[in-house]
Amino acid sequence: MSKSDPKTPQVHTEFDRLASQRSTGIVREFVDFLRHNKKWWLIPLVVILLGVGVLLFAGGGAAAPFIYTLF
Repeated sequence: MSKSDPKTPQVHTEFDRLASQRSTGIVREFVDFLRHNKKWWLIPLVVILLGVGVLLFAGGGAAAPFIYTLF
């Protein structure tokens, strides 16, 4: 029997339903992870890493003289 056979029952599992949904973004996935696993202590670490990344990115451009005066 093939899937297109009308006699075959169409069984949709929860996995099939979730697989057919639209994928969420990485930020939404991270927020859901924090909410469901109660990992709120990760937020300050991520904010600091993002801040360092922004400083490194801005340090290579026209804003470098202004950033270097902060330190």
